[in-house]
Amino acid sequence: MDYYISKATNYTFDEAVNKISSELKEVGFGILTEIDMKATLKKKLDVDRRPYKILGACNPQFANKALSMEEKIGILLPCNVLVFENEKGKTEVAIMDPAVAMSVVENHKLESLASMVKEKLELALSNI
Repeated sequence: MDYYISKATNYTFDEAVNKISSELKEVGFGILTEIDMKATLKKKLDVDRRPYKILGACNPQFANKALSMEEKIGILLPCNVLVFENEKGKTEVAIMDPAVAMSVVENHKLESLASMVKEKLELALSNI
């Protein structure tokens, strides 16, 4: 079972970061964090990597509901969204599958919420 949903794009790396951020906003998610792994690994390890960013996306209403159902669910929040240049030189966007992530918690109350979150994330991804 895949733990993510993804889509290769024809966008440049920066265009893809902007486009998925905008599409996530359209479905109620904001970007809380942005980690530039390429820059971080270059600085810390002097390693050269292809462009790779991790965006921490959060929908406050969904996050609040999840916290009400499972106090330690913050371990799995926010939803990670990757924008990276793959081995074929294409810019790809991958988003964690919240249904898979929440399944490790074994709290059945989270299943329908995870499905709703996944639906919104899939919509944003399909629009890029």
